[in-house]
Formats: sequence, structure tokens, C-alpha cells
Amino acid sequence: MRSMVALILGGGKGTRLFPLTEYRSKPAVPIAAKYRLIDVPISNCINSQINRIYLLTQFNSVSLHRHIRQTYNFDRFNAGFVEILAAQQTLEGTDWYQGTADAVRKQLRYIEQPGIEHVLILSGDQLYRMDYTQMLKTHVASEADVTISTVPVNQADAKSFGIMRLDETGRVRGFLEKPQTDKDLSIVRTDPDWIDKQGIESKGREYLASMGIYLFNRDTLVDLLKGSDYEDFGKEVFPMAIRARKVQCHLFDGYWEDIGTIRAFYDANLALAREDAPFDLTDDKSPIYSRARFLPPTRVDGVTIRESLIADGCSIGSGTVIENSIIGLRCRIGKNVTIRDSILMGSDYFQNKDDMANDVSKGMVPLGIGDGSTIESAIVDKNVRVGSSAHITAVGRAGSDQKGADVTIREGIAVVARGAQLPQGWKLT
Repeated sequence: MRSMVALILGGGKGTRLFPLTEYRSKPAVPIAAKYRLIDVPISNCINSQINRIYLLTQFNSVSLHRHIRQTYNFDRFNAGFVEILAAQQTLEGTDWYQGTADAVRKQLRYIEQPGIEHVLILSGDQLYRMDYTQMLKTHVASEADVTISTVPVNQADAKSFGIMRLDETGRVRGFLEKPQTDKDLSIVRTDPDWIDKQGIESKGREYLASMGIYLFNRDTLVDLLKGSDYEDFGKEVFPMAIRARKVQCHLFDGYWEDIGTIRAFYDANLALAREDAPFDLTDDKSPIYSRARFLPPTRVDGVTIRESLIADGCSIGSGTVIENSIIGLRCRIGKNVTIRDSILMGSDYFQNKDDMANDVSKGMVPLGIGDGSTIESAIVDKNVRVGSSAHITAVGRAGSDQKGADVTIREGIAVVARGAQLPQGWKLT
């Protein structure tokens, strides 16, 4: 793994995650009460002994840069780093990144340094746990130029992914993006017996979906990017590699979720709060790392909590009920509040009693959730002020999107914008 570098793609504008991406990039979006999405691929790299990591960013990247700088510092003995490669003007070009492949092409000088044999391309907005050393073993054993990680899916799910067509050796012979018809699906179907023989139970899954995780021989990647003007890995560079090079499939059968939409983000977060959570945050052999904030313990007083995750530094008043929810850092929740099926991202700072009293004297709502409020089927972004007896819910509004200055409904979920202030008795109209 010493001869490998990882490139994590920061993604585009993140419009499908708006308004969570209005002031931050996709990889900087908080997840599971105390982490950020970018912590997942970086942690996978560290746990796989990859300690040279580049992060390619472009949009709303200030908070992401701050998080990386404050979190990932390697000691001088292992020569590791996590470095930001932001879009910039150079003598070779003045354009912004035009796509995933174009972003890597503009930073090839870092890949062409001596001692690099393999390049791992990762996404910054996925939730999964993978040992990349196993992928490298597949790559080396098959003498491949490129290896792609795939996950078995059933026919219904196959219509939402790029699907691989393989030969008996596991070499990728074709690729079809989101096949819809029975004819297209038959072309990319994989024999379940073949999947079973690879040590993975097919369980009715007959299609191998791309996870967007690529392992390249360094020279192959450089040749492919310099020899074309293609801008996207999944849609252009990868299909070209199938035609011109040996591309191998690496099978993965763990939990994997692409956090690309508000609904996917919401569902994945709440799943983590269940007793039978599909992704184990307590795995001490492959932990998810994040910034150490040195916050005080959470204080609760006569609170009912069921199937929820509560981060550090919170204060939760008596009579409050929290069910199937995520409560982020430094949340101040008043008395007799009801929170169900919701994600509260918390606050970036504490507000003391004097500051709260000062806000009230000015007619402002203090930071946090006021007494007697109800929050259901909602995502509440950071630093939000909710007055007492407010009612935030998207229940019964499935299928009706609505954009507002402070609260937006997307995919049947009410999303309260970062820093919003909702007055006493506020209700969604």
C-alpha cells in the first residue's frame, strides 16, 4: 500500500442535497450526529494502510478545508498526509473542474511523482466500510490495468445503477448505465452461480452494480487521461478503459449507500439509529475517525429516548420525547419537546444564559429548540433557532416539494435551513 495514493472526489454543486449544500460541499455534510461524509473514505484509507490522500474540491469548500486541517494530522515518521487539491488557475489552464476525470487530469503532476504505482479513485459522499487491500489483491492477481469495485443488486435496484457485464474470469466486458428494459437487463445479467463461486451469496441478486470506486495502474490512468479530453470517469473514461485495457471486477458485499439525495441522506442517517443498524459505528477494528472536539457530556433530565443517537455537548429538558432520531453536537432542546424521525445537526457553538437572555430582550429566538415544540420527518441544519410551541413536520406532504426561505420540503422531508429563525408558534403552511 506504500506505492498507492488515493484521490477522493469532492463532487459538484450537490444540487440534489440542497439546501444542506447551500453553504457547504457534499463531503462536508454532517452524518451520524458527529461525523462528516468525508470522514468515511478517509477512514477507510487509513484503516487500509493508505496514508497519502488527496481531496479534490471546488464548490463551497471552506468548512471542508477547515475540517480536514483540524482532523487529519499524521506524525513525521510515516510521511502521511491528507491534502486539498482545489481548482486553481495554472500555466496549463484557467478553467474550473469540468467533471471527475477533468479534475484528476488537472492534478496529474501529483500522481506522476516517483514511487507511485497505483491510484485509488474514491467518492466523497458514500457510506460504507471497505478494506482496500483486498481490492489491490484482486487487481494484482488478475494483472489488471483497472479494477472496479462492484456490489450485487437485484433486478429492481439494477435500474438505478451502472451495471457490469463480465466474462468467466471476472474481466469486465461491457457496461450499461441504468438499464431499464428486459432486453438491456438480460445483456448485463450475471449468473448467480458465478457470484456464489466467488465466496459471496447471490441471494437472488443477478446484477453487479458499480460502486464508483476505481483502482488504476498509475501509468494506465495517466495514459487514459492524457490521451483523451473525456471529463467524467463513470460515463466516459471507464467505458474507454473497457475497450482498450484489461478491467477487472472486485466483488464487495457489505453495506454501501450513495448519499446523493435528501431522501438517501435522511434514510441512511435514521437507519444508523436503529438497534439493528446496517452500518456498525462501534467497529473498533475499522473505526470512523473525525475531529476530536473535547465537548462536555450530554445532559438529560427526565427524557424519553428510543432508537436514537445523541452526540456530545447537548442539553435536553425534562418531558422531552426523542424517537428514531439523530441529535447532533451542542443541541439545546427545551422542555416537553417531541422529536420523531428527524435529524438535528446541532450547533457550531454554545450560547450561555446571558447571551440567551440578551437575544430574548431583542425579540430574537435563542439558539436551539424551544419548549413544547414538535419536530417530525425533518432535517434541521446547524445553528437553527426554533421558538417555543413551533410545529415542524412534513407528514402528509409526500410528493409535494416546496421551497421556502427558512424551510424547504424535498422528497417528503422538511429541511430547515442553516441559521434559520422560526418564531414562537411557527407552523408549516
